[in-house]
Amino acid sequence: MPCRRPRGIRIGLALLCLALAPDRAWAQAACPAFGVGDALPTLARPALAVRTHLLCNRAYAVLASGVSRGPLWSAEHLTAAAVAAAGSVPRTGVFAADQRLPPSDRAEIDDFRRSGYDRGHMAPSGDMPDDAAQQESFLLSNIVPQAGDLNRGIWAGIEEAVRKLARRDGDLYVVTGPAFHARDLSRIGGHVLVPTSTWKAVYDPARNGAGVYVCRNRAVRPTCNEVTVDTLIRVVGIDPFPALPDAVKAARFDLPHPDAGPADRTTRRQMREIERLWRRWLKG
Repeated sequence: MPCRRPRGIRIGLALLCLALAPDRAWAQAACPAFGVGDALPTLARPALAVRTHLLCNRAYAVLASGVSRGPLWSAEHLTAAAVAAAGSVPRTGVFAADQRLPPSDRAEIDDFRRSGYDRGHMAPSGDMPDDAAQQESFLLSNIVPQAGDLNRGIWAGIEEAVRKLARRDGDLYVVTGPAFHARDLSRIGGHVLVPTSTWKAVYDPARNGAGVYVCRNRAVRPTCNEVTVDTLIRVVGIDPFPALPDAVKAARFDLPHPDAGPADRTTRRQMREIERLWRRWLKG
């Protein structure tokens, strides 16, 4: 994709042009490697597949939706080496529309301005092992409107807990996405759907276990809980790990508990109770 140089270009925008012009043939070939057994996430609900676009990047793959104008899922193969490398990469990314998508199916920067929501990464910039990969994580095809208290609070704690787990166990497969369950969904900028929750599914090959964090996307004291992969598939309609046996998807797996500070710590028993309420709320 050609990159034009605007007046007063900053270093960050120069990195953006570099990031948006990778070897796409290589990226397409590498795309399946972000999924367990080279199988990327699948959609259990055919309606979700309308106007979708699979986009392959250096450190993650994303399925973008022209209906929500954001990601349905972002998939990573997170290794201990990548996490170590990411720790030395400064956060210098610049948010930008993904020019690989048609204008009718993509979010624009103006959609998020004065919206009251953060631009929430699905594949986190903190997971990216180099500058070019980090810039790709700032593309709006990887971004959803996220409540600030969630994005900068327990969600950040979840992202760090997953990185710690990758450092400990060697590698993880991670899939992150939004869920839309309200009867009357809101939009920002007139185009971009606001998720009712965001989720992060984790498969740990070292322990052959998988689980999912789910967080309500609300401004005041957002709550998070853990569910099984099987629950995610039934409720959200996305299978993050189609190559895994059903028994692994149905089994409860204890994910590391994120520390969001003394005012927002939740016991595992409380998280399981929230799971029960979450299921009832989504069915409501």
